[in-house]
Amino acid sequence: MCTRYALEKDLPELKDIFEIALRSSLTSKFIDTHARPLITDGEVRPTDIVPVIAPNAKGVKSVFPMQWGFLARDGKRSLFNARVESAMEKPTFKDAWKSHRCIIPASYYFEWEHFKSADGRVKTGDKYAIQPRGCTVTWLCGLYRIEDSYPVFVVLTKEPTAELSKIHDRMPLMLPKERIDEWISPASDPAEIVPFALSDMVMEKAGVF
Repeated sequence: MCTRYALEKDLPELKDIFEIALRSSLTSKFIDTHARPLITDGEVRPTDIVPVIAPNAKGVKSVFPMQWGFLARDGKRSLFNARVESAMEKPTFKDAWKSHRCIIPASYYFEWEHFKSADGRVKTGDKYAIQPRGCTVTWLCGLYRIEDSYPVFVVLTKEPTAELSKIHDRMPLMLPKERIDEWISPASDPAEIVPFALSDMVMEKAGVF
């Protein structure tokens, strides 16, 4: 799963994205109706409102404030991740998979080590900060839709690499920057882009990054 990531407001690659989102009238609307700020620095949690890259009504790459989480079909809970292996089939995600894909900019994402104790129970261990090797920005792949007139998103996850599997059984789908335009384009086939997902990661215990 991916239910935490970090933003750093001083990263040059993210500054323009943050400024566009902060100027958006939709950000003001979110603040007025949700009483929640746009997060541009620090740890991001589910239900937070953050900058997301998606096409506008004319198909041009744009930046929008979006809230993290789809309302589940039972209307009783929120979903924050979607499995890339089944998103094209699941009723909650299949429409977004076809034509409403987005990129969530992050500095890195967090994951907690999961392990089995002597009694067989799964326990949570150290928290790690993880990002693609050689990158300062992590481009998380997601899906978005409109709920009650507001855009919301989920983060796509996939099978982990052998190294990351020692920490958790899932990892976010992440792409190189040059694949962003292709990923968010409604005309592209996402199944053809997924194989370009990044897999070479660096990780440190949180607080060391």
